[in-house]
Amino acid sequence: MRNLLTLARQFRDDENGAAMVEYSILVGIIAGAAILAILAIGGWVTGRFTGLCGVLNGKAGGTCDAAAGTGT
Repeated sequence: MRNLLTLARQFRDDENGAAMVEYSILVGIIAGAAILAILAIGGWVTGRFTGLCGVLNGKAGGTCDAAAGTGT
């Protein structure tokens, strides 16, 4: 009986599981922020290339396809 109570106290006082949950939440937040940053940067770069294609098509007389990423 005494061993069972000792085991129950050790289980109650063990904080390794709580720390693992906290680190998992932290990793999830960091991963979400990284994904959002990558998507935002990708949208910005796409807009810049689309604008550049518009300028090239209008002034330089070239052909530029922003969706395909090709041009002459």
